[in-house]
Amino acid sequence: KIQKEQRIPEVSQPKTQHQIQETMSGRGLTSGKRPGRGGGMKKLGFMSFRSTMKEAFTGDDKDGKAAEATPANAINVINTVKKTFPGALSSSELALRVKSVLAGKGFEKEKSLLAVSLCCDEVNRDLEDDLRKNYGSNFSMGGLAGFPFGGVTSFGAMAHHIPEDGSCVVVYGPHVGVDYDGTIGKVNRRGRGGSGACCGSAAAAAAFVTMVRAGEREAPDASIPDDIIDAQQAYVGTALLPHGERLEKAFQPEVELPKALFDCQDGLMIKIVEKGAKEVAGEGLIALVGGIQINTPEKVSEYFLVKRFELRNNKGEVVEDLLDKL
Repeated sequence: KIQKEQRIPEVSQPKTQHQIQETMSGRGLTSGKRPGRGGGMKKLGFMSFRSTMKEAFTGDDKDGKAAEATPANAINVINTVKKTFPGALSSSELALRVKSVLAGKGFEKEKSLLAVSLCCDEVNRDLEDDLRKNYGSNFSMGGLAGFPFGGVTSFGAMAHHIPEDGSCVVVYGPHVGVDYDGTIGKVNRRGRGGSGACCGSAAAAAAFVTMVRAGEREAPDASIPDDIIDAQQAYVGTALLPHGERLEKAFQPEVELPKALFDCQDGLMIKIVEKGAKEVAGEGLIALVGGIQINTPEKVSEYFLVKRFELRNNKGEVVEDLLDKL
């Protein structure tokens, strides 16, 4: 399998007031408009579904034209991944190395449970397939952009599913695509001409942050919307807000975006583990493998940039940092 890489959607620039005049009153998430900078009107609260879709996929190829699946273009993907995300491993290589390192710590397939928190995008399943070869069927904690929306309750439930006298392996992180053109934030998808946003949720969240910083939209008062129908996307945008300046100043915002999202998710996952670790029985350990998943076109191996690899006990304490062992 040729190794593959993916790129991140470019951070969308603020739209005009006319372009973002969508109301969310029917969802109970906004209370109207109020004056913004320069005398314009500023939208309140979270983005509507239509706005989210528009911002997420605004960079998709509309004419179906993009680089073709040739060996040269596949190599272009691989080179882009290695240059943009140095140290990234192919998903198959990552799975083998994680298995090797953890085997030395007492992790066996029959006594280990795999849990993943990766985005629901279908392009993210290759890594899960490789990991399942090592540990069997996985428990899923993740939602949009890879955030562990299952929270501490899902972690606790997973802990009670661990085989007796066993441990768990938790793999998590956001994702970003790289297409045949070497574009970060887009990927060529099966059965579709051209390439499109990857991760779309991340692209929409970045656009939301840009609008808030430009004064075109007001930051929501709460981190959780009243309406469950799009609660995950609302949370992704809100979680990214503190990283707005970081994205704005980045030389390559599309590369910085998944890094910022990882920092958001990493902090959240650590809180979840610290609170739920006591549900792991006996001497069971928690192996955390966090990083950025890099999607690539079909028939090109995807990659994973590991940013955290450690063991914790059922008190939530770090037992050993394993990052340098990969």
